[in-house]
Amino acid sequence: MSRVTCKICRRLGETICGREKCAFKKRPYPPGKLISEKKHRSTVTDYGRQLREKQKVRHTYGVSETQFSNYVKEASAKRGANPAEHLFESLESRLDNAVFRAGFVASRSLSRQIVSHGHIMINGRRSNIASRRMKIGDVIAIRPGSMSTKLFETLAERFKTVTVPTWFKLDTDKLTATFQGKPKPGQAEMSFNLTSVIEFYSR
Repeated sequence: MSRVTCKICRRLGETICGREKCAFKKRPYPPGKLISEKKHRSTVTDYGRQLREKQKVRHTYGVSETQFSNYVKEASAKRGANPAEHLFESLESRLDNAVFRAGFVASRSLSRQIVSHGHIMINGRRSNIASRRMKIGDVIAIRPGSMSTKLFETLAERFKTVTVPTWFKLDTDKLTATFQGKPKPGQAEMSFNLTSVIEFYSR
């Protein structure tokens, strides 16, 4: 698992940690830079640009380098498919990401935590594997014994206001989310270029 810190956000040039008070918002320049160096921009090569995009994606989804490279290899090996689209689908279909996208919690890091602690159920069974791939028809719910914790005390109100991607269907009465379609780029907020990531690994 990749733990995102505000130092990583500053190094990559944008907030990806999910924290409301990310240090990058106050110090929008790389760590270690002097004040006089803030406005200096060095020339970025194609390799540097691709590497930066790869790091942004990997840290956004909180996966290790080994996990991420495996996702890219799988996407690139798919015949008749756009590798970037398939990579997006694989990352978005992870259970920890799905719990975040469905609106159960406010960040991916918290999502991984509640999954690993056994608070999440898939189709009525507890699942604590963050990398589990969601399938069409899978239903996400909070374990009954966890509903009384502070983590979920405002979930009903949250579900009434949260906006979710088209591949989720919320049941605001049962407080469940159904995975009803394949994730597609362009149907959710995305601040990175997956084509550059594929190019990086193709070098």
